[in-house]
Amino acid sequence: MRGLAEFVMRGRPQALLVGIIGASSLMFAWVSAAVVALVTLRKGTAEGVSLLAWLVLPAGFLLALFGDPGPLGLILGTGVLALLLRSMVAWQPVLLGAIAVGAVSGLLMLWLGESQLQMMVKMFEEFFASLQGDMPEGQPLPAPGVVTLAGMLGLMNAVTCVLSLLLARYWQALLYNPGGFREEFHALRLSPQVALLLVVAMLAVGWFGFEYRPWAVLFAVPLSVAGIGFIHARAAHRGMGVGWLTMFYLFWLVLDPVKLVVIAVAVADSLMDFRRRWHSQGGHED
Repeated sequence: MRGLAEFVMRGRPQALLVGIIGASSLMFAWVSAAVVALVTLRKGTAEGVSLLAWLVLPAGFLLALFGDPGPLGLILGTGVLALLLRSMVAWQPVLLGAIAVGAVSGLLMLWLGESQLQMMVKMFEEFFASLQGDMPEGQPLPAPGVVTLAGMLGLMNAVTCVLSLLLARYWQALLYNPGGFREEFHALRLSPQVALLLVVAMLAVGWFGFEYRPWAVLFAVPLSVAGIGFIHARAAHRGMGVGWLTMFYLFWLVLDPVKLVVIAVAVADSLMDFRRRWHSQGGHED
């Protein structure tokens, strides 16, 4: 990864080459998104927007050819978040911006991609029907509807944009400020007002029913990132190794209760600022 980042930063032709190759692939569009973010963060808004304008072309071609807006939405969304991070130099507004990116992505799918969503609904209905045929008689499995799928796609785009931006920030620190990304990520914390507002918004949207749950989870993205940052900071404070973090990520990926615990930890940390307590104790535990 370091070699790729060094190659990208040699000049505009190199960044353009890597960006176009990634943007021309449904699988590696995240590389192009990270390249746009890295160039924006390091070289400025003008360079970032110029590169972004070029990469919209192959990503738009994929949209026209396959009807998949994923690469285009990912590159544009990450570019917007990178511009926000460069101007604000703070993660809280960037993470809140990710909610807007996901919501806009989902709404655009509802507006422009209804036919594609209907095809996906049909695929899920056939898949769930086949599963139901292999199971004992009982409650039929509900297939997600158009609104749910649009929310899921918007949520996926928001998460992938944040991950691409984190990768770009890691590259930037790796090349120009070793150790800087670690300190920045460990210090990531939401304000109490924002954390509580996100919880209220998540519960309010989820109250509308099952089909709106992916839209509700959008508001959990900033809390999840902040919670994971806190987990990393805690692991470093306690001297825990990579193996412990690997186990945490495995449990986080497969167990929903762990995801809820991470969100709760983020809210608690925003209210009580545990890191300040650690420093005030001079490294000693309660």
